[in-house]
Amino acid sequence: MIRVLVADDQELVRDGFTMILDAQEDVEVVGQAADGAEAVELVRKTQPDAVLMDVRMPVLDGIQATRRLREHGFADLRVLILTTFDLDEYVYEALKAGANGFLLKDAPRARLIEAVRTVAAGEALFAPEVMRRLIERYVEGPSPSDGEPVELARLTERERGVLGLVARGLSNAEIAKGLFLSEATVKTHVAHLLQKLDLRDRVQAVVWAYESGVVRPGS
Repeated sequence: MIRVLVADDQELVRDGFTMILDAQEDVEVVGQAADGAEAVELVRKTQPDAVLMDVRMPVLDGIQATRRLREHGFADLRVLILTTFDLDEYVYEALKAGANGFLLKDAPRARLIEAVRTVAAGEALFAPEVMRRLIERYVEGPSPSDGEPVELARLTERERGVLGLVARGLSNAEIAKGLFLSEATVKTHVAHLLQKLDLRDRVQAVVWAYESGVVRPGS
């Protein structure tokens, strides 16, 4: 059973997400929060597996709430950020705060359910539209004259390739299909590159890949 907390300042949105998720046999909504501060408090009380976290909320916004949860030791909590196109400027900050994925608030019902299951299983999730706009508008790596980051030398050629695909938002299954590898092999490559680069998860790998210039917008 996947235990989920829904955090959004709009009651109708919270109720709608709750109704959809509670109808699934493997999902249980354990609480609703109207702002980020309440979300942090309810996470402590209910110990959910995942949080659906809106960005723009009163008292404490979703990014600050995510950062606070990470600082308070909830490293394994999966945080799925709810966003809209007009809030794209917050996506990169949410990544750095420790979010595990992004979902557009107008996503269809099936996509919401799939997203919750995906992040609960330990994978990062990026709405393709969010990833594309993030790459195009908000992430700029260093200029080519800066050279490769020294950490990149720790990776094998295959791990570099996998890192580039992870940075584009592909899942393990999609990477495996594209590289003609087993999903287990891809998972091993991802684990190795995270360890070598001293990164917490694949979301941090996305941030590192673009900040370091390993992957560039439009490449």
